[in-house]
This record gives sequence, structure tokens and C-alpha cells, in this order.
Amino acid sequence: MRSVQSLMMTTLVLALATSKTVLASDPDILSDYVLPQNSTSVDATPKTVKTTKASMVEFPALNGQSVSYAVLQLPPQTLLPPYTRSDAAGLLFLLDGSLEVGLIDTKNNLYTTKLQAGDIFIFPKGLIHYQYNTDSQLPATAIAAFGSASARAVAVPPSVFASGIDDVILAKSFKTDIDTIRKIKAGLTTS
Repeated sequence: MRSVQSLMMTTLVLALATSKTVLASDPDILSDYVLPQNSTSVDATPKTVKTTKASMVEFPALNGQSVSYAVLQLPPQTLLPPYTRSDAAGLLFLLDGSLEVGLIDTKNNLYTTKLQAGDIFIFPKGLIHYQYNTDSQLPATAIAAFGSASARAVAVPPSVFASGIDDVILAKSFKTDIDTIRKIKAGLTTS
């Protein structure tokens, strides 16, 4: 009996010692994005772009799954202005139409390309990027997949010009005058 137990224990130890455990998953995310004080939402999408989302908000079962989707419908000559997603990479698949896409890498190099139906483009997490339907007649439709259950966009223009940063600081930062900064701010509030 003792030899059987000893043999079983030896077999178990050898099996555990020679087995390989593989863990391949994203870390659990407790919070994808923390809103600034006195804010209740972040909406960086212009009203002319129709977005149909499949995220944790619409499907709570996505919580902890590190994936979400969106269908983007851009009318002719519509721009999704420069924005970033600090919580997720994005994969854009163009279903129909054409889009100019661009991103700025960490060395401030701008990369642009023209996508046609069937093309795929990846936007790495945290990089500023945009999509622009340059066609004057045809809309563009794309599916975007994100590596987060609630990927959120942070639009660059309102983040910089509508965040309450003093006009003097912005003017110095952009090497311009205060009147120019005020014109930019006025343009953002009227669009």
C-alpha cells in the first residue's frame, strides 16, 4: 500500500514538474478611464458621424472581456478629428467607401494612408489618430474593434482648448497670440 502511494506521489510530482502552464490573456481592467472632476461623460464623436457601439455599456457581459466593437458611418467629407484611446488599440476594417486615416507616432511622425473597401488599419493604443472621408459623394462604413470592453476616445481639440487651460498658457504653448486661441475656442463651441 505504501509503495502504491509512493508511486502515485512520484507520478504526480513528475507530472506537475514536467507540465507547462500557459496563461495568455489581457490583465483584468478595473477602470478603463477616469473622468475629470465635474464631468459626467466624454463624447468626442461629431454629431454627423453615426456610431453604433457594442461595448460594456450596451452589453454588460463584456465586463472583463477586453473587447468591444463599433460600426462607424461617415457621410461624405466627414472628419473624426484627431483623438486618442489611452485604454485600447483599435483595428479598423473598412466595409465600403474610402477613408484617409492617419496617426502620429511617439516621435511626432505623421503616417497617412488611403483605405479602400476591404482594407484594415490598426491604431496602436495611446497614439493620436483620425479618420476622414474625403469623398464628396459617397459615405464610408467601417467596423472598429477595440482591446477594451469600454474603449473611450479622448478628442485632442476639446481636450486642449475646452479644458480650462489658461489662454496665455495655450498661446505660449502654440507660439501664437491670445486672439488666435480665443478664435479656436469659439470655433469648437459652435460646431
